[in-house]
Amino acid sequence: MSRLNAETASTADREIVISRVFDAPRELVWEAWTKPEHVAHWWGPDGFTTTIEKMDVRVGGVWKHVMHGPDGTDYPNKSIFTAVIKPERIEFSHGGGRKGDPAAQFDATWTFEAVGAQTKVTIYMLFPTAADRDRVVNEYGAIEGGKQTLARLANYLTKI
Repeated sequence: MSRLNAETASTADREIVISRVFDAPRELVWEAWTKPEHVAHWWGPDGFTTTIEKMDVRVGGVWKHVMHGPDGTDYPNKSIFTAVIKPERIEFSHGGGRKGDPAAQFDATWTFEAVGAQTKVTIYMLFPTAADRDRVVNEYGAIEGGKQTLARLANYLTKI
């Protein structure tokens, strides 16, 4: 087993990976992800709205936003960008959750791969422990929420 395969095998129980192909060029998908005036229109699962308080997309930059659930619950989030390689990859350390609950902490990598005139986006989230990953999946519906967020992005891309 190669070193990379061994590392992946050792983290599989701590990760979430979600991908989708968009019928849009990579530069447009990148812009929709990195400009707060766009992100506020599609970020979050179905029924959610998002208020962007700060979004400084550069290494060391802070992204603070609040996701507002359809039931009125607010989910404050704060992330620090750790890598920004235009238009290929964005990495950030994330912390957030419901007020009063333990934070959902993970490291995220979003990749933007040109596939002809389309773009394949892959979200990779790595949690500190398998229990942390399972809690976010079970309490927040992270996998389905991620798929819905990407669907909202796909819909938004047809409008810009």
